[in-house]
Amino acid sequence: MQINRTASAHWAGGLKDGKGLISTQSGALTDYPYGFASRFEGIPGTNPEELIGAAHAGCFTMALSLILGEAGFNAEHMETSAKVTLESVEGGFAVTAIHLSLSGRIPGADEATFTELANKAKAGCPISKALAAVPITLDVKLA
Repeated sequence: MQINRTASAHWAGGLKDGKGLISTQSGALTDYPYGFASRFEGIPGTNPEELIGAAHAGCFTMALSLILGEAGFNAEHMETSAKVTLESVEGGFAVTAIHLSLSGRIPGADEATFTELANKAKAGCPISKALAAVPITLDVKLA
């Protein structure tokens, strides 16, 4: 089975004065603004690192739901945040780390089991695999 998803970016202008728009096939984002200021200066709008974080948090949490089910558990709730670190390195900027923070209520699971299954999901999640060149860390908290 092969699934293709698409997204697009439009850009006009230079790096600092330019303006960009990001759209996704699903319509979740349609001409959503991004640019230098939203990436480096905290101005409203999105940026590539934030989008990577959202994709990674979503993929990881779905993968964990599958793994929990295979182990006989069902999540009452799970919450994952992803912190994507962009740093200036020799030759330009690079994503140098991703940190996932997970909390969840999993009836019948203890913290050690939840942590073990979460680490399995982190390793197996398709987005984790795509980002394998970046160190990915994980904190787990069972509610």
